[in-house]
Amino acid sequence: MLAMAALAPLMPLGGCAVPPLTRVGSIVWIGYEPLFLARELGFYDPRRLRLVEMPSNTSSLMLLATGDIEAAALTLDECLLAREGGVDLRAILVFDYSAGADVVMAHPDIRRLDELKGRRIGVEETAASALVLAKLLEHAGLAPHEVEKVRLTSGRQVEAYRGKQVDAVVSWEPFATQLESEGARRLFDSRAIPGLLVDVLAARADALEEAPDNFRELVAGHFKAQEHLQSLPDDALRRMAPRLRLSHADARMALQGIRMLDRAANRDWLGGVSPRLGGAAAELAQTMRPLGLLQRAPDLHDLAEPRFLPGET
Repeated sequence: MLAMAALAPLMPLGGCAVPPLTRVGSIVWIGYEPLFLARELGFYDPRRLRLVEMPSNTSSLMLLATGDIEAAALTLDECLLAREGGVDLRAILVFDYSAGADVVMAHPDIRRLDELKGRRIGVEETAASALVLAKLLEHAGLAPHEVEKVRLTSGRQVEAYRGKQVDAVVSWEPFATQLESEGARRLFDSRAIPGLLVDVLAARADALEEAPDNFRELVAGHFKAQEHLQSLPDDALRRMAPRLRLSHADARMALQGIRMLDRAANRDWLGGVSPRLGGAAAELAQTMRPLGLLQRAPDLHDLAEPRFLPGET
């Protein structure tokens, strides 16, 4: 009787089962902000969904591998890396693709790409940052050994630049705008590598089966927040700007560097016999393999998972 009494506070009242909790990792990135806007607008049940703010996508990948989070906002290349490493991830939403928001910010005395020779470049240890750096060096006509790579987490970009520990930084919004306020200038950005940097919401396959309704709520909330951003941009940006540590005007400008994908675009990217995401992933893999970022051609047959999109079954 005493044991039952001790357990009683933990038992659901009225026979109502406690819903499983789905934890979603995300770094600070302008393209992922509708998730957090949805949370602020009350579109998510906190008993079902918890957004976990991560210091880096590397941390998200580690927690996905251990099962300490069920889903994460990732770049497509990182999703491919995780799958190659044995984590069965499915892309259930395509947030956006970068069209200038991923950028190499440099000291103002560096005006040409080839002037990076011998300079210190801050870069996070993620596939996306490695990809931008590789493409930067390719456009500059430089070999990897001709620059000094300085490993940085995203949260240290501004501090490292301000402290003169680096001459340039592989960055993204909102950190690129913060670096610009420190005097750094934009030297190279994702407009030079169109379609290469795609952001997805990736979930563990086992978690999708365990709590499908949670993921439907997660994706639906994202689109409702995206529509709020489109219909009431001033209110949405007022809510988003503090987390991004940007002014209202800078947050609006940061959005110009990405192309957010709506419901219809997501059905195109994830659905059908030949999802567009599969083609983008195959093309991306062809770029990653010569750089040593992937060891083999990825298996893409179950990468795109459209059934959690609103209106899909």
